[in-house]
Amino acid sequence: MDRLDNTVRPYAWGSPTAIPHLLGTEPTGEPQAEMWMGAHPGAPSRTARGTLAEVIEADPERELGARAVARFGPRLPFLFKILAAGAPLSLQVHPDLKQAEEGYAEEERQGIPVDAPHRNYKDANHKPELVCALTEFDGLCGFRDPAAAASLLDGLGVDSLKPYADLLHARPQEAALREVLTAILSADPAEMAHTVAEATAACTRLGGAYAPYAGIAHHYPGDPGVIAAMLLNHVRLQPGEALYLGAGIPHAYLSGLGVEIMANSDNVLRCGLTPKHVDVPELLRIVRFEPADPDVLRPEASPEGEEVYETPTEEFRLSRYVLAEGGAAHDLTRDTPQILLCTAGTVRAGDHELRPGQSVFVPAGERAGISGAGTLFRATVIV
Repeated sequence: MDRLDNTVRPYAWGSPTAIPHLLGTEPTGEPQAEMWMGAHPGAPSRTARGTLAEVIEADPERELGARAVARFGPRLPFLFKILAAGAPLSLQVHPDLKQAEEGYAEEERQGIPVDAPHRNYKDANHKPELVCALTEFDGLCGFRDPAAAASLLDGLGVDSLKPYADLLHARPQEAALREVLTAILSADPAEMAHTVAEATAACTRLGGAYAPYAGIAHHYPGDPGVIAAMLLNHVRLQPGEALYLGAGIPHAYLSGLGVEIMANSDNVLRCGLTPKHVDVPELLRIVRFEPADPDVLRPEASPEGEEVYETPTEEFRLSRYVLAEGGAAHDLTRDTPQILLCTAGTVRAGDHELRPGQSVFVPAGERAGISGAGTLFRATVIV
């Protein structure tokens, strides 16, 4: 079992205080957005044996287990994070596996450098993800019913939004959402900036259901993503609740602290709320224009005390243990790789005492007992 030393990424949208508060460290004054746990080449966790990427590369079957290597290859198939949103992240969507494979192959054929700002596919993998709230956590997830989106737009009293509301009322649901999102992202930038300014003023004045969009516009003035965001469901997670985000589902995290786990991929197509490249035709090919209420996940408890967040993804499995002082120890030994993260209290994992924000990597098959009084998240795979 290896204690992990993890990198914190200072993305501009990060909270300057949330991760330091969890870790019990002094804020630096700079944003601290994500703490990465895993073997992603961008920032692999460090251990006493070298980086986790180096450790796995030296003996994949020993570290990951034969079944995981046979299913996913000689690499850890997930990336585990603590995420602290102090400002909205970009409105985005991820491809499914076939779309990622095709998109990556086509951009390779075109000779587009992987680090080019207009490149969409950094790899050939999909990127399903799950976020679980540690504090109240606000986000956008999936399309609203078009009639509800039209009502929201109508309520602003902005003349230039009326054509969008009319389309949402008049067309079949999926066609209406596709047509309106296309129109928003293809509009003349100067005209759209004026529309966004008017909508922002109305959101600020009206408050209530419009308050999240006033907050988004504060960070991204004039961005068409402010209007696109109104097509999506706003959701507020309470601590312990989670959202699963599959392929094609537009989403954005707005504020809060959570743990996030995802398949090991960097494939993102952006819809707005970003200065980065937005490829509208490719985005429209990937997005699923299917209105639905957000599916908020709550963990299902087993008799052994493990609370599992069920998803259809094999690349990761997230669960948690809420341990009480004097309670029974739990045996987490498993023939797949695991990362264990403490988020509250003090948890003993093997010979390691973990406090909030501290984590360990457990190689496949290694004995892993936990005890103490606190909350521990367990990340592994399904094979």
